[in-house]
Amino acid sequence: MLPLPVRCMAISRLSLVSRGISGPFTTRIALHCWPVLLHVHPLATAMSTRATVTESTQPSPSVAIKPPPPVPRSSASLVIVNARNEVLLVERNPKASAFGGMHVFPGGNYDQKQDASLGITAIRETFEESGLLLASGADSKGTAGAAHLDVSESVLDEARFAIHQQKKLFQDFLSEQGLKADVDSLLPFTEWVTPVGPPKRFRTQFYVTFLSPSPSAGFSSGQKQERLPTPDGGQEVIAAKFVSPSDAIAASKAHKMNFMPPQYYILSTLADILKGTTNTAEQRDQVKKLSQGAFGKLVINPLGVGRTDDGRTILAYEGDETRGGVRGRLHRGLVKFEKGTPAEISLVRNFDIFSDIDPAAFSIPLAKL
Repeated sequence: MLPLPVRCMAISRLSLVSRGISGPFTTRIALHCWPVLLHVHPLATAMSTRATVTESTQPSPSVAIKPPPPVPRSSASLVIVNARNEVLLVERNPKASAFGGMHVFPGGNYDQKQDASLGITAIRETFEESGLLLASGADSKGTAGAAHLDVSESVLDEARFAIHQQKKLFQDFLSEQGLKADVDSLLPFTEWVTPVGPPKRFRTQFYVTFLSPSPSAGFSSGQKQERLPTPDGGQEVIAAKFVSPSDAIAASKAHKMNFMPPQYYILSTLADILKGTTNTAEQRDQVKKLSQGAFGKLVINPLGVGRTDDGRTILAYEGDETRGGVRGRLHRGLVKFEKGTPAEISLVRNFDIFSDIDPAAFSIPLAKL
């Protein structure tokens, strides 16, 4: 069967200070990534064929030159793990203009005026979207310290929305409060690239970070809808909660949560590691090992390569047997689309991500991005 055309919707990357979760933030919806099936109506095909035949009979003064694909825009998303092995998920309003009802990790686009790095992007966007601030007191040398963050809720709220409205720089806020963003706590955990085709493309760096148990990190477990600021009446983000990766996967299979392929992939990976209700040093070491190894450097550019017998779209990832991997190597997502949105997802990966990743087979030539 011929590969199906696929487009990619970029979807969507804590804190010693925690705040109520929310966000009417429309600008960062570009971040939660991913492939969405392009349905081609038969009438469109007929019209296209007719136009081709008609145009071929007319003289053409010149041949249209196809423009090069847009360069993927840099963005970042943050996977926050609390002491109970739960990750923070933000739910978008079902009536939102884009990605309605989807659950995503907080994150957004790189802003040259605001961000010195993608790590700063992930921390800033997480603060804007969820109210969680991954920062600590800076000592006299300007390095991150372990001081308790004594910043009032009103100051945090004011700064959060001012930064979102581009009325204040994130770094200025941190400096005013004697804080430093904890960039060193972020663990790279794969990049995802929008395939060629859509007019807008994104290259999203995902990070994982662990929320330390602390009195100042009260927003660390369970649903916190009662603390959601709703300046837009909940038009974009209606809820946020911490949930274990395994519970999130189960909710997805039960059609209670909807995810895009990148989120589902990362949740599935973490579900195999973060077992139990208490985060352990061994579990953190496993995540760090993945981050520091070949897995953490993976750049995944999904490619539609056909359908299963039951109609699910096959999205092949780097290293799959159809994408440079050895015969029998499977690295793919199986997605059932409804109205252009993933309704069911499963991950097929039959190799050891700790030891069986060949960088050559899993790499993407820059020319193909």
